[in-house]
This record gives sequence, structure tokens and C-alpha cells, in this order.
Amino acid sequence: MATSPLSPPRNDAPRRSMLIAGAGGVAAALVILGLIGDWQLAAGFLAAALLIAGGLLAFWRLSRSAAATEANEDWALAHALAEASDGPLAVTDRSGRLVCANDAYRRLFDGLPTPPSLPFEGDGESRLGAAGRTAWRDGEGQVAALARRGRTLDARIARAGDDMLLWHFVAARGEGGTGAANPLPAAISAIAGPVGERLGAAGVMAVAIQPDGRIEAANRVFAARATGSAEANVEGRDFARLMLAEPTGHVRFEREGGGGNPLRLIQLPLGESADAPIVLALIDEEDAGFTVGLGDDVAAHVRALVGLLPIGLAMVDRDGRFVHINAAFASATAVNAAAPPLYPGDLVVREDKAALADAIRRFSGGASHVADMQVRLAARPDEPVALTLAGARGLGDASVILCLKETGEEGQLKRQVAQATKMQAVGQLAGGVAHDFNNILTAIIGHCDLMLMRHSPGDSDHDDIQQVRANANRAAALTRQLLAFSRQQTLRPQVLQLPDVVSEVSNLLTRLLGETVRLEVKHGRGLGSVRADPGQLEQVIVNLAVNARDAMVAANPAGGGTLTIETLAVGRAAVKRMGDDVLPVGDYAVLRITDTGTGIPPEILPKIFEPFFTTKEVGKGTGLGLSTVYGIVKQSGGYIFAESPPGQGARFTIYLPVNTSAEAPAPKVAPKAPKRPAGWGTGTVVLVEDEAMVRAVAERALVRQGYKVLTAENGEAALELIARCERPDLLVSDVVMPMMDGPTMVAKVRERYPDLPILFMSGYAEEQLRRSIDLDNVAFLPKPFSVQQLTEAVGGVMGTA
Repeated sequence: MATSPLSPPRNDAPRRSMLIAGAGGVAAALVILGLIGDWQLAAGFLAAALLIAGGLLAFWRLSRSAAATEANEDWALAHALAEASDGPLAVTDRSGRLVCANDAYRRLFDGLPTPPSLPFEGDGESRLGAAGRTAWRDGEGQVAALARRGRTLDARIARAGDDMLLWHFVAARGEGGTGAANPLPAAISAIAGPVGERLGAAGVMAVAIQPDGRIEAANRVFAARATGSAEANVEGRDFARLMLAEPTGHVRFEREGGGGNPLRLIQLPLGESADAPIVLALIDEEDAGFTVGLGDDVAAHVRALVGLLPIGLAMVDRDGRFVHINAAFASATAVNAAAPPLYPGDLVVREDKAALADAIRRFSGGASHVADMQVRLAARPDEPVALTLAGARGLGDASVILCLKETGEEGQLKRQVAQATKMQAVGQLAGGVAHDFNNILTAIIGHCDLMLMRHSPGDSDHDDIQQVRANANRAAALTRQLLAFSRQQTLRPQVLQLPDVVSEVSNLLTRLLGETVRLEVKHGRGLGSVRADPGQLEQVIVNLAVNARDAMVAANPAGGGTLTIETLAVGRAAVKRMGDDVLPVGDYAVLRITDTGTGIPPEILPKIFEPFFTTKEVGKGTGLGLSTVYGIVKQSGGYIFAESPPGQGARFTIYLPVNTSAEAPAPKVAPKAPKRPAGWGTGTVVLVEDEAMVRAVAERALVRQGYKVLTAENGEAALELIARCERPDLLVSDVVMPMMDGPTMVAKVRERYPDLPILFMSGYAEEQLRRSIDLDNVAFLPKPFSVQQLTEAVGGVMGTA
């Protein structure tokens, strides 16, 4: 127990009074003797002064003795009460001096500071001082949640009599009134007591450590190993200075050096917060069961086995460092297997480092289950991979096994399937947009044609109408590109040879590429014929060549570059050796276009075929060039792949299946009559169109041409109209309509009039609609159309009827 000696305040007033009384009596006797010369009167004054001084002296001695006796009795009791307290306790007097304190107070506050000037964290000292002033005034004061060395304490201050304050500190209760006390005192008592001795007998070194690394308590075995003496006092020392951490991950006592036994550290946090104290148990590795060092033969066999496995595997030690990685893991993460990074977190992006480190920490601490998590590798930040973690036992330093489930080929296949699915969905959207847009353009172009009939070329409005019509035609060309991307445009396939198509377009390419770009054409041998639309195939070559020219000129304006177009045959065996999961095995005629530009960045390569994606400046590209190429190739039954090797230009390879069959039979479509000049028409035409603006334009155009026109807004209305009127001469109908579509309506009309000529019109492509139109004697007019195109189509069908 640490106490300060009893030191009551010293009262010197009686002594001063006695001296004053004595001195005054002597002075009075001398004055009387000098003035009067009467010895008797002077002796009387002197005797009276001595009597008063003696009385004061006796009173002072008696009061001092009583006070001393009373104080000694009070402090003996105070000391006993202080030692009996279960927490830190101190007593201060009125003047603010520390009178006594118990051992618990001494351990908590080094150097016996005087309350309220105690080293609490934050505003603890000021709150404690306020509680002390309250105790002087009201007799009692309290303050809660005082933080000190990772502990949280509550303080109760009580006034003892008129001159003393009792400061009592207890462990704070948990939040919500749960009553959960700080476990650190109990842990300290256990480690420093019999429990620590029993752990030491079992070879376990136990130590309690504060968040700042200072030791609170340790058993005798730890003290002996750390300092060389079991009786050494290690409290308050820095734990890290007693240990030696090696680059291999081993931990040893600093006193024993590199020749000491490696230690295994088991942590037990004494709270949920990150700054809570911990209890460490240290065990010699050689006594911890079956272990294998990495240099042993068994570990070499384990590493050899892991290296032979085709899946990516890595082993991590208890400190989160790599022990070994196999070639598959190194290839998937783009690292050097001979010199891997120190930690697994070095392989992933910054956002995933903390989650991966936390998972490894849990499994290295003894978790026995298996868990999966998604991480993004720093080498491929846009492609999440699945990482499996499992605890390892009996593998030497390795305590966690990491397995990369998704490696190169599997991930590439998943990305290709996802890209194909996305492109198909976008294609359907583009086809629907083109259909609705074509209806709008039909109305715009039709009304422009009708107005031009009323305005001669010299009219002031004629040029404005022509300008509107020209812009509408430009928009119509844009919708044709959308239909090409969505594989819904009208193709007229022919059996042809790729070298012939390249030769036809070479003269055009020479003019398009300019003087700084050189064109090289190479043809292979043994190419089979393909079935494709030559006009659309030429558009594919032109689009790819123009993109390559722009890339090369942007990279080297003065020198340009070289554009190479190759045709070659790829047989079934070669395709099989390629092992591509997207390209079916078969015979192909290949068209390859390569440039010498800067290439396509890896992060952009997966997006180049998406509609409206462009890297050109605003106003210099629509983003439909490559998407149109993609649509034409896919609609022709082919496959296109884009590559950009590092340090080289871009390379586009198109695989078209070799045509092995004879010419396909002609479709069941009425032959189109040759165009004839638009003249005056006769007959009855039934017009069925759900779009009112298109129906109005078509009706006005046919009426002006001399036809009798009967209109209906849907298929049901058309059937009712035909049922109550005479036989019409022609049925003009939209294909896609709500409720009953055009082909269904026409099939019911043909039941009554089998030879009635039909003219279908639609914003969708004819190639797409032929699959749902299985009817004879049917003609097709694509939207958008002009008034002249409509009248020519109607006259042509009725002229062949």
C-alpha cells in the first residue's frame, strides 16, 4: 500500500500569542521601572504577562496533542478502508494534497498523481475536476466513462467530513445497462496468479498487452524466456522490443536471437473495438504438433504437387505472406512465380485489399470452413474473379490455401457469351427503334412529296421542302444502319468468291485511303465460295478500311501506314486445333484486315461492336460503323473477331462458312413487274395501316393517282370492311399491327379471295418478315417510302394481277 504520512495543517497562532504576551509584559515592566522607579509595580506587570503566556502555552500543547491523536486514528482507519477497496481509491485534503492511495491506484496511475489531475484521455480530467467541485459543494459527485489505457472507468467522489475527499474508481458498465465490466483486470489477475502458473507448466507463455504495446501482466515463464529471469518485472515494457520478427515470418525472443525456437502467437482480444487490450499466448513451434518446414522433403513434395495442378493455387502463412504459388496462379494473376509479391493484397485493386486481408486473417486464425469471394485483380481490374479460401493444417508454414476458380479460357468464354447476349438484346432494341422511326420518316417524306407537287422549282418554298426531304432521307440511311446492326436488313445473297469482292472494292479503297496509307492485298489458295450479299460485304470492307485509315493517320500524320487485306482458306482441322468455343468446326473462307496503327486499348476492345460507341470526337462519328459490320457478318452466318496485340495495330478477322450446297430455291414470291412510268390508276385499293399519319399520306397519294381507296386502322376493321364491300383489286397492309397482324388478316381474306394480290409495307426488313409471311403472290414495300415509290409499287402489283 502506498500512503503519504499524516500531515495536518500546522497552527502557530497560540505560540505567537504566548510570545506576544511575554514580550508585552517585559516591555511594560521596564517602562514602569524607568518612569516611576517602582520595583514592585514593575514585577506585578511582569508576573501577569508570564501567567498569560503560560496559559496560552498549556492550551496550545493540549490542543495539538488532541488533534494529533484524532488525526492518527482517522488515517489508520482510512488506510485500512483503502486497502479493502476492490478498485483504485485515493483521499485528498482541503488543500488538494494526496493523503493516501491504495495499490490499485498506484498501478493505474504511475507516480501517484493527485486527483483530479489524472491522465485520462480526452476531456476526462476536466470532467473529473467538475465532479470534485460538486462533491465539495453537495457532498457527492459522479462522472462516467473515463478512458485510461484501454479501460473505461466510472468515478465516485464523496466528501468525508469538512476537510477530505474520497476518490473511488470502478470499472464502467457496458452500454445499454448490460453490466458487462472490463475484462482486463480479471485477465491481469489470472495471468499473474495461479492460472498463469498452470499455463507456464504446460509450456504456454501468457502476457496481457495494452493497445500501445505495453505489457500489463505476464506469467513467470514469459519473463524467464524474455529476460532470462523468472522474477524480472516486465510490466510497462514494450512487448515488441522483446521480440524478433524475421523476413521469413518467424517470431522469436530477441534475447535468444536467430538460434531460438520460433514461436506461434495466438491472440485473444479483450473487446470488440480495434484498440481493445489483448492477451497473447506464445507457444514454441516445435512443441505445437506436426509441422513441416519449407526446406523439408515433405514440403518439396507438396510444392511439386501444387505446381502440377491445372488450377491456380497459392499457399499463405499465418502472417498473410505468400509461401508458394503454382504456375497457373501466377499466369492468372500476371505475376512472376519465381519472385511473387509479399502479400496477396498486392495482387488486387485497392478497394479489395482490406476484405482479402481480413478473410486471410480469419482463416489463418483457425477457421476450418471454405469460403468464396469476388476480387478484382490489379492486372485485370474490369474482370472480377472467384477466389476460394480454405484453412490449411500440417503443411508447414502454410496456414491458408487460395484457389482461383476462374482462369483464362473459362473467363474468356463467359465474357464472349455475355457479349453475344448483350449484342442480341441491343439488336432487338435497335430493330424496334428503326421500325417506329421508319413510320415517322414515311410521313415526313410523303408530306414533302405532296407539297412538292404543289410547288414548282422556282417557288420560294420549293428549296425548303427539298431540304426537309433530303434530311429525312439521311435519317432513313441511319435506320438502315440500325437494321444492319440488328441483322434485320434485306439481304440479297449470292454465291461469290471473296477475292472477287476485294478486287471490286480495291479501286474505291485506293481513293479513300489517301496518299499516306499504302494498300496491300494478299490472296490465299483454295478458297471456297461463300453465300453473301456482295454490296453489304463491300460495305464491311469499306467501313473497316476507313476506321484503319483514321487510326493510322491519327498516330502518324506524316507517315501514314499500311493496310493489309488478306483472303485465305481455313479448313475444318485448323479450326478444331484453334479450340475456339465460339467458332464452330467447319470450313471457312477468311477475310482479314490489318493496319499498322497504335491498336485498340484493352479496356475498349470489348465495347467496339456496341452501337453508338465511338472514340472519335463529337460530330466525327456516329458509333454505328463497327456495329453495322457486326450485324452484316452475323446476318450472313459468319463470325468476326477483333484483336490488338501489344505494340501492334488492330486486326479484324471475318470467318464466312464455305457454301457447300447448290443455289437455294427461289422464294414463293410473286415476280416483280418491271417499273413503268407512273400514270393514272384505276381500281379499288384497301389500305390497312395502324399509324394514322402513314395511312393519311398513303391514302392521299393513291387518291391523287386515281385509285378508289378504302382505309382501315387494324386487321379486324379490314375484315369487316372487305366483308361488306365488293371485291377489291388490291390489298395494301402493314405487317406489324396490334391485335391482328397483317399476315393473319391476309390469310383470312385469301380464304374468300384466293387470288387477291397483296402488297405488304413495313418498317422492319423484308428478310426478317419473310419468316412469318408464308403466302404466295405477295409483294413488299419497305418503309420509309416516297409517294412515287408507293404509286410505282401499287401500279406494278396491279399490272401483274
